[in-house]
Amino acid sequence: MKKNFLLLILILVAVNLQAQFQPAPQTQKQLIIETDNTALVYSIGKNQKLYQVYLGEKLKNAADYQLLPSKHEAYIPSGGDNLFEPAIKMLHNDGNPSLELLVSDEKVTRDGNLVTTSILLKDPKYPVEVRLNFVAFQKENIIKTWAEIKHQEKKPVVLSNYASAMLHVDADKYWLTQFHGDWAQEMRMEESQLTSGIKIIDSKLGTRANMYQTPVFFLAKNQSANENSGDVIAGTLGWTGSFQMAFEIDNEGSLRMISGINPFASEYHLNPNETFTTPEFLFTFSNQGKGQASRNFHRWARNYGVMDGNGNRLSLLNNWEATYFDFDEAKLTELFGGAKELGVDLFLLDDGWFGNKYPRANDRAGLGDWQETTTKLPHGLGYLVEQAEAKGVKFGIWLEPEMVNPKSELYEKHPDWVLKLPNREEHYYRNQLVLDLTNPEVQEFVFKLVDDMITKNPKIGFIKWDCNRMMTNTYSPYLKDKQSHVQIEYVRSFYKVMDRLRAKYPTLPIMLCSGGGGRTDYGALKYFTEFWPSDNTDGYERVFIQWGYSYFFPSITSCNHITTMGKQSLKFRTDVAMMGKMGYDIRVNEMTADELTFSKQAVQNYNRLKDLVWKGDLYRLVSPYEDDRAVLMYTNEPKNKAILFAYSLHPRAFNQYSAVRLLGLDANKNYKLEEINKMPNSRGRFVADGKTFSGDYLMKIGVQLPNNGDLTSAVIEISEVK
Repeated sequence: MKKNFLLLILILVAVNLQAQFQPAPQTQKQLIIETDNTALVYSIGKNQKLYQVYLGEKLKNAADYQLLPSKHEAYIPSGGDNLFEPAIKMLHNDGNPSLELLVSDEKVTRDGNLVTTSILLKDPKYPVEVRLNFVAFQKENIIKTWAEIKHQEKKPVVLSNYASAMLHVDADKYWLTQFHGDWAQEMRMEESQLTSGIKIIDSKLGTRANMYQTPVFFLAKNQSANENSGDVIAGTLGWTGSFQMAFEIDNEGSLRMISGINPFASEYHLNPNETFTTPEFLFTFSNQGKGQASRNFHRWARNYGVMDGNGNRLSLLNNWEATYFDFDEAKLTELFGGAKELGVDLFLLDDGWFGNKYPRANDRAGLGDWQETTTKLPHGLGYLVEQAEAKGVKFGIWLEPEMVNPKSELYEKHPDWVLKLPNREEHYYRNQLVLDLTNPEVQEFVFKLVDDMITKNPKIGFIKWDCNRMMTNTYSPYLKDKQSHVQIEYVRSFYKVMDRLRAKYPTLPIMLCSGGGGRTDYGALKYFTEFWPSDNTDGYERVFIQWGYSYFFPSITSCNHITTMGKQSLKFRTDVAMMGKMGYDIRVNEMTADELTFSKQAVQNYNRLKDLVWKGDLYRLVSPYEDDRAVLMYTNEPKNKAILFAYSLHPRAFNQYSAVRLLGLDANKNYKLEEINKMPNSRGRFVADGKTFSGDYLMKIGVQLPNNGDLTSAVIEISEVK
């Protein structure tokens, strides 16, 4: 009996090995989607089903992909023999809840750096088709994918799942890095090992959707990936609304990753011949850890993902922390002089400038009534624009077009323009409600608000677009019997408004803001030049917040303002802000003479080096999650210039940090190191200041950075010496 049992085990092992190391017998064609370094490979089986064969580092010999088995159906539908989470679920006119998807056609088109693969899947019994689209960005090593769902049944079908992407990974273990938080605590990084079952990262908030969870992740295979080593997939969803990312390990230890719009309360009734287009899911593979994955995303974002991603950005002085709601023309025009003295490009007027029947003296009234408050601004915005120009700075304005206070003329005139449940008490958050952007009249209102303002004041040089509230008690009077469409149609309507605005104002800088980091996604950033990461501007906290965002967003997109929040020195707060798009939200007239001298010099340094920060390759050298300090650097493409930022956070007494080995330099070049951003009359403690080292030495031995105690910082300029 034992012999027979052992023989059976040996036979099963042999069969399993044969299946792993021989070409899949049912495969008739492969579809290879490749970038310079990454490959995603599908096969079409003889049963005409589409299978994912491979996701990982590009193989040198494409024929080798034929050796891999066709194990995972690519875009698995619900209702058949699938035992786990599906990519798509549909209810047909006759009540049948199943789909079967077979390959009908495929095509590949090339356009320079972009290679697009389109795979058409059809149900053999019902007139339903799903088109899977993939765009491979060759040099950036990013793949973008989305689905298009269509049918020709007589009546609407019901979609209850509609993923943008389903990807399969096989490994012994899986490590997930996610980013979560709350207002003023955005982008906290957390890593955990996935276990059997399903892990879901999602948002049901509708607007301000990534207030708690952010639609980005790292997935490491076999072992936890660090900054510079390990196999890792980085992914994000381009959607400015509720999202869901599911990670499910099946009974055989395989992982499926499903990303898309959150189907929660969002069953979609798809009309005949209407195309449901999912958001774009973007991902990259790196076999050199999280750092390379980040640099892939940064290059892609600057070239393709962000409005004017390789262009210029305006430095600014904001009045919010200087005045809050308490200002008038005299106070504001005085602040214009401070902006000019600092050397920034623009003055931004924040909340509190509008409303007359209900003047905006606090956040409880006036929102939605976008006329200048005559008691504060008797001469209107045009006067402020002129006065700013006379002082030598541009003028920008804060708006929150999608929201309304119940105490407003807009609400009194159009209570039907608001998302709220019938027969229920109104629920307020920040004393406001969400306008029903699914209503074309509301879309026109929002568009005309901006259009009329810019038409009347064409020299307005900047808009800060805020969105401070999530959806609750959600009901659209306009959509009536299609309430499960609200969250989807809201985002689509937001994009419609932005499409119109960008068609008319293609170069106007607009900041994407949402009570801090509630909107940071590549669905919106194609319309916006930058985003506001957090209302928390404490320099210490910002090290962690900006560190988190740096994994997926280039520094040119991150607005970092120097304020009075926190206990750190002005130098520390300035150095932290310089790691992105620097600005000020501070009372210039309350600075000491040394602080003003320092700040003016810092602005000059920033203007000289901002292109390096915005467009250089980022190397995170020492993580604040792993040490009592944070160190990172940016290096330009020719590797003849770099800038390094170092922060001591809360070191122990007498603790001496080890030398930090740099990255991204040329081993054959020599570099001079010079500390900048020093306070007047400050000696500095950078022992290597002014010295020259080889790139080889700096990357293999490293350099001792200043260790002056708690909450100190240093900015080191690194220049090639010939």
